[in-house]
Amino acid sequence: MFFEGSEKKAEVIINNNNFCLLNDVNDSFWQELVACCNAQIISRISNENCKAFLLSESSLFVWTDRFLILTCGVTTLVNSIEYFLKNIDNSHINQVIYQRKNEYFSHAQLSCFSDDTKILAQHMNGKAYRFGEMDSHHNYIFHQENSFIAAPEDKTYGLLAYQISEQASRSLTTPGLSAQCIRDFFNIDLLLPGFLIDDFVFEPYGYSLNAIKNDKYLTIHVTPQAMSSYVSFESNIDLVELAAQILAVLQPASFDLLSFNELDFVDKVQANISSDYISKALVKQTLTNGYFVCFANFIKPQLHFSKPAQLDLTGEDHAL
Repeated sequence: MFFEGSEKKAEVIINNNNFCLLNDVNDSFWQELVACCNAQIISRISNENCKAFLLSESSLFVWTDRFLILTCGVTTLVNSIEYFLKNIDNSHINQVIYQRKNEYFSHAQLSCFSDDTKILAQHMNGKAYRFGEMDSHHNYIFHQENSFIAAPEDKTYGLLAYQISEQASRSLTTPGLSAQCIRDFFNIDLLLPGFLIDDFVFEPYGYSLNAIKNDKYLTIHVTPQAMSSYVSFESNIDLVELAAQILAVLQPASFDLLSFNELDFVDKVQANISSDYISKALVKQTLTNGYFVCFANFIKPQLHFSKPAQLDLTGEDHAL
């Protein structure tokens, strides 16, 4: 069974002097927004600073001055962003950032990054970049072009792991696996002490977790199938410093790191990434909206020959 775990991601930042996303927008609005990309809200947790919605395809987080949404599968996330732009007074919106990364099964998607940016361009001026090489892992970023400048302390991180080890894949596809078993597998209590947790195990495979503490968040999404395994971590806590713990659990063949406003990215990579991995791509750029963006792709060199994957020609196989 194949599933596109790779997420599309968007963040919209508002001026919250006279308008607050956390208090002035009710949950029915977010339900409609999520439905626009063909996803549904499964559950919700909240504290004084943040609401975290677990979705049928990934996650939505809402703070007073911004919201962040990630969706996977064949969702059309740009439709949700357009819904927001059409229903919220444009004077409240400070910045829109839209991201898409390379997909395993791009031919099965209902749109591509170029299609999405054409829709966004109907509502705003913007710039677009590709971080990483076209024939390898890469991440597309579109951002609104206006007078907005990000605060230096506005930092976010992504760690995206591909081709997790056979042992990790087997552990995460065990029949009857409980959410607590997966939390234990990832050492969540050590990774996220004191965080409020909301998680869900999908059938037949897959797992999503949202965690919040004050204004901090972390979300994990797991597609464990051996043929297309992918595990993503997104957070505003430092995932570069946590990378060694995460990689020790998953032992992926390759992974990406993406950071916004982490000025010490290079030093932290050198301190926390094992020499078992080598960098295949290193890209950095300060965007005109003030974000300093770093992208790195790491691979573990293969030292031994492996066997080819045998494909099923009789069934529906999205890898063909």
